[in-house]
Amino acid sequence: MIATHHIFILSALLLSVGVFMLLTKRNAILILMGLELILNAANLNLIAFNQRYADALAGEAMAVFVIVLAVCEAAVGVAIILQAYRHYATAVPDQISELKDPA
Repeated sequence: MIATHHIFILSALLLSVGVFMLLTKRNAILILMGLELILNAANLNLIAFNQRYADALAGEAMAVFVIVLAVCEAAVGVAIILQAYRHYATAVPDQISELKDPA
């Protein structure tokens, strides 16, 4: 069995890579990938806590809920990105300026 602190270290690495991708990437697909990494880090934490406290199944139930939430988020996000790409011919959110306030 894998030690719990190793799972926490992996989760922290996933979280930091996800936050880095959210803050630095300009492509909308890569931003969604960073968000998915953050949600996977949260899932790893839930499963690790459930492994440490095995008498309750709350961690696994919450992990399944987060997975379902991530699938819905990815489906809606990709649909929005595809529609924006069809209309603006770009997947870079900074180049879509039609809805921005005039500065």
